[in-house]
Amino acid sequence: MDPYKILKYPHMTEKSIGLVERENKLVFIARRKSTKEQIKQAFEQAFKVEVESINTLITRSGEKKAFIKLKPKHDAADIAVRLGII
Repeated sequence: MDPYKILKYPHMTEKSIGLVERENKLVFIARRKSTKEQIKQAFEQAFKVEVESINTLITRSGEKKAFIKLKPKHDAADIAVRLGII
């Protein structure tokens, strides 16, 4: 499975960057038909981390936004730096 067919791109706003710092969460835009389990597997495969939970929502523009919370032993800021978000 190619994780980048599920995860389209990171969502970069002030709020999503605040989530990285405060709640150890990253926000990604995902393929609309993907499930939470598929998003979890794709993220863990792409970034070699463990995911604690995933919440999703559909935006007004019809995109699926995934809020990915990492387990405490992993740091979301490290991944954000690798992606160039921070």
